[in-house]
Amino acid sequence: MHAPLEGRTVGRVVESRADALPVGAVILHRQAWRTHSVVTAEGAFLLPDFAGVPLSAHLSVLGGTGLSAWVGLTRIARLQPDETIFISAAAGGVGTAAGQLARLLGAGRIIGSTGSAAKAAHLTKNLGFDAAFDYHDGPIVERLREAAPEGLHVYLDNVGGDHLEAAIDALRDHGRIAWCGAVAQYNNLQSPPPAPRNLYDVVGKSLRLEGFLVRNHLDARPELYDFLVPHLRSGAVVPDETVVDGFDHVVDAFLGMNTGKMLVRIAG
Repeated sequence: MHAPLEGRTVGRVVESRADALPVGAVILHRQAWRTHSVVTAEGAFLLPDFAGVPLSAHLSVLGGTGLSAWVGLTRIARLQPDETIFISAAAGGVGTAAGQLARLLGAGRIIGSTGSAAKAAHLTKNLGFDAAFDYHDGPIVERLREAAPEGLHVYLDNVGGDHLEAAIDALRDHGRIAWCGAVAQYNNLQSPPPAPRNLYDVVGKSLRLEGFLVRNHLDARPELYDFLVPHLRSGAVVPDETVVDGFDHVVDAFLGMNTGKMLVRIAG
């Protein structure tokens, strides 16, 4: 209460009393929604300098959203080449990163759900998804059966609720669910959506469902860097970012979030 909102920021050190954060260093911290911040060495991360990679990538595919996707795919779901994966909220920051990473990891078929036909088209035309659908267009379970008639191996869940129920229905025996978020209930905490009615199918199909918090996997950053930086340099991966200039437009940027990652660049 009565404090600025928290969020990730890339900034340059302009004054320092900590040897670990020299003046001029570029750091990542979580004191966003302000033009200047006071941080500790323990509360900031000194960013590596990757020539040919824009700094903004450290707030998108190389940042928390990209790391969430990487951890979900490689550590939790353990996606294998040629497998079919479903990603919910696929046009968001984690979803757009996950789709591109899944393609690089050799997924056989990548399916996404999103909130509009335009976003679905963006996923298939620009981000390498094989199929995408607007979840408003009908029962999700039916859309999944159409998109993956042979079933799913992996589900990266950013939504919960009816998306999770549909994915459980579509998953093959021994499928894996990496549960990253629950958009369906973020703004509905007083009456969240009911638990999936087919939850016991997790037992019947011998599925594995594991939730995770990316902050418990920060040691995976070097893995993500080693894997993704060459693809960023080659242009094989293009961060899905929208950049708004000027601190005065922070709220407008927040309300205008559409696809990928919304970033605000402080003027000057």
